[in-house]
Amino acid sequence: MTLLVVLVVVFFALQLLPGGYADVVLGPRASEQARLEAEEKFGLNLPVWLQFIRWLGAAVRGDLGVSLVSGQPVATEIATRLPATLQVILMALIVALVLGIILGLVSGLSSRKPFVNGTSRLLGTLTLSVPDFVIGTVLVYLFSVNAWGLTVGSYVPFSQDPAASIASTVLPAVTLGLGGVALIMRTLSDAVSTTLTEPFITSSVARGDAPGIIVRRHVLRNSSTPLITVTALLIGSFLGGTIVVETLFSVPGIGYFFTNSVRNRDFAVVQGIVLLTATVFIVANLLADVLYAALDPRLSRAKGGTR
Repeated sequence: MTLLVVLVVVFFALQLLPGGYADVVLGPRASEQARLEAEEKFGLNLPVWLQFIRWLGAAVRGDLGVSLVSGQPVATEIATRLPATLQVILMALIVALVLGIILGLVSGLSSRKPFVNGTSRLLGTLTLSVPDFVIGTVLVYLFSVNAWGLTVGSYVPFSQDPAASIASTVLPAVTLGLGGVALIMRTLSDAVSTTLTEPFITSSVARGDAPGIIVRRHVLRNSSTPLITVTALLIGSFLGGTIVVETLFSVPGIGYFFTNSVRNRDFAVVQGIVLLTATVFIVANLLADVLYAALDPRLSRAKGGTR
């Protein structure tokens, strides 16, 4: 139901944009006959509700339609650009998890040290407070002016040169990943603080276990489960965030493709990307709930006790 609502809202919102496909693609000097032929060819002369029903029926059968600009199947166009987007998202997740886990552990383990705890929380909050486009713009300027080894606007496919490909997506990944640091930090910090109050931590301390062993065996193991749900949320969030990041750094992924498609009123492509994004977000959250229940025995016992 959620997926259907998203598709309906986006489809009808696109119709409110000024200028249609014929105006944008054919240009202002196109004849009226050419406009009518283009609209009839792609069914744009039909009522909006009928266009949506026809598109939805085809999508259910696995047919996302044809790009109004390139004439290629939408599924093919998306599949061609998906590897670049997946690479950026994967690297952004690594950035968010590494920084978020470090700050979360420092904050959670230093709950009785106000300065250390406050500093780590401040750093995490700053990454959330600054918008992606601001961070990206600053990085584009800095690395365009200074030769610091990372390039801007020159994406290299991973299959062509893995090392150069990673280097070309570091800046987009950092820009995107910083937005998830605060969520991971706060989630892990709260989980660590709660875990430290558990009786088994007191028992471990009483046995004389070293602090490092306590953190690795008990604190991290029992505090990391909530990160599964957070990571699933970030996957959907990062997929949507690639629209800004890929446009800023000229990464030829589906985010950059989405921006151009909206500009060209390529409705079939826009709907296809929205369908993919919403589906990934919903599936990721469902899998996170399943994994969370499987990895946290307390949830299974709670459900068993209510039967």
